[in-house]
Amino acid sequence: MLSHLSIKNFAVVKQLAINLEQGLTAITGETGAGKSIAIDALSLCLGERADAGAVRHDAAKAEIVAHFNLDGNKGALKWLDEQELMAEDEGATCFIRRVISKEGRSKAFINGSPVSLQQLKMFGQHLIAIHGQNTHLQLLKEDYQRQLVDSYAAHPKLLANVEACYRDWRAKQAELTRLQDEAQQRADRQQLLAYQVEELDDFALFDGEFSELEIEHRRLSNGQDLLEQAQTSFYHLYENDEGNALSIIQNGVERLSELEAHDASLSPILQLLNDAAIQVEEAAHELRSYCDQLEIDPLRLQQVEGRYSKAMELARKHGIAPESLYQHHQALSAEFALLSDEESRLESLAEEVNTCKSDYLDASQALSASRVKAAEKLSGAIEAQIRQMNMPHAKLAIQVTHGEERTPTAKGQDDVLMLVSTNPGQAQDKLDRVVSGGELSRIGLAIQVIASDQHATPTMVFDEVDTGISGPTASIVGSLLRRLGKQSQVMCVTHLPQVAAQAHNQLFVTKLTDGTSTETRMLALTQQDRIDELARLLAGDKITESALANAKELLKSVESN
Repeated sequence: MLSHLSIKNFAVVKQLAINLEQGLTAITGETGAGKSIAIDALSLCLGERADAGAVRHDAAKAEIVAHFNLDGNKGALKWLDEQELMAEDEGATCFIRRVISKEGRSKAFINGSPVSLQQLKMFGQHLIAIHGQNTHLQLLKEDYQRQLVDSYAAHPKLLANVEACYRDWRAKQAELTRLQDEAQQRADRQQLLAYQVEELDDFALFDGEFSELEIEHRRLSNGQDLLEQAQTSFYHLYENDEGNALSIIQNGVERLSELEAHDASLSPILQLLNDAAIQVEEAAHELRSYCDQLEIDPLRLQQVEGRYSKAMELARKHGIAPESLYQHHQALSAEFALLSDEESRLESLAEEVNTCKSDYLDASQALSASRVKAAEKLSGAIEAQIRQMNMPHAKLAIQVTHGEERTPTAKGQDDVLMLVSTNPGQAQDKLDRVVSGGELSRIGLAIQVIASDQHATPTMVFDEVDTGISGPTASIVGSLLRRLGKQSQVMCVTHLPQVAAQAHNQLFVTKLTDGTSTETRMLALTQQDRIDELARLLAGDKITESALANAKELLKSVESN
């Protein structure tokens, strides 16, 4: 529950601090005094967006701090633990702080740690439910009526199953449509690829073969020159009797060897010449072997030249480098196989679409059956409730119409419509054609009471939901709110004395001005203060003895029940 609310420099509030109690708390005050400011401040604590207009005109920033007692609120405590936002003392308490600068920048904190607005909204769902002045107008929307039935039915698994089946069906259908739309384009591409892949398959170039062909082609094309030059080099290195490289080096070694004894500095040079002689001799042997093995094969040259030229031709045709021809061949083969798979995929995909559609229709039918049962129970509960609120002849039904001819959606194939009649002999019709504003408020309040029985929120806030209600009906509405206050903390902004009298606690909002500035204050009322305030609500600004007596009687009648 909300235990304390502190507001500073927010709107017309300069500074305000109030303690909140369990039960029903009525918030009353003069028109325009700012009775809804506390609710607006709480909305900011629940993640509503703020702007610079929220900051008091003479202040640099506005600050709102809300303290909560989380005893028994397992959902809130679990969320705090998952987000690692538990209070340091690890007690069942929490505070939310929201700061808005005059430039419109906003910061939010939970237990002193900065959080995002999305986190505030998620956390706020475990703390407070706010019902504004226009909340009941949502009842006129058929989508909202469907949501009410779904919430009352409490069938999240059925909803999730319908949504999942719908998503799968639509994904399969989109893929099928794409394949069908691309059928001609795919066929043309497949025909071209079939020719290209067949041609490349026939040529059958293996990985790295072109580089080998290029090397072999150069060797065979220049075979005669290679042989002649190699033989000439061998002759000058080793065989020339008149003087070859090896004999010249060896002669130098002999001469220097004789001189080494006279000058030791010749030793390194002599070593180099010995090494050179060994290298030249080895090179000569390698050249001899090369010449013996070198073949001049015109037939092989013709074969290599033909394959090399074909590779160059295919590379030019495909607009690629010849070195990439093998990889290109593999890519085209893979694309051709993929297109072939997509063609066969069409047949199996059509069957999958039909299966997914059937699954969706079954899931949608199961959801509809659950809605029908819930709608019958909910309409009965609402009807019983509003008949106690000075609508004794009211008849209300929630019609759930299912049909496969309806456009499939992720929420099923149901039209959910709330129908009502308020007078005997009157045919049931849509809410906006039958009920007045006050009657709509009563129906909305009845739904909120029923919903609170199912999904109790620790704190419920009602902002003038009694608009359009008066007399005996107001007393009934007050009784309902008091009943809610026995199981939840309830705060209600009201202008009706019959509702305010039902409250366990009462706060009074007043506006003070010194001619240059205005300030709103909120005061907790004592028993005598409550009598005076109820008398004001009954009689207006001029409080009479009769009004005071009626106020006392109102409070007495509530306390005696």
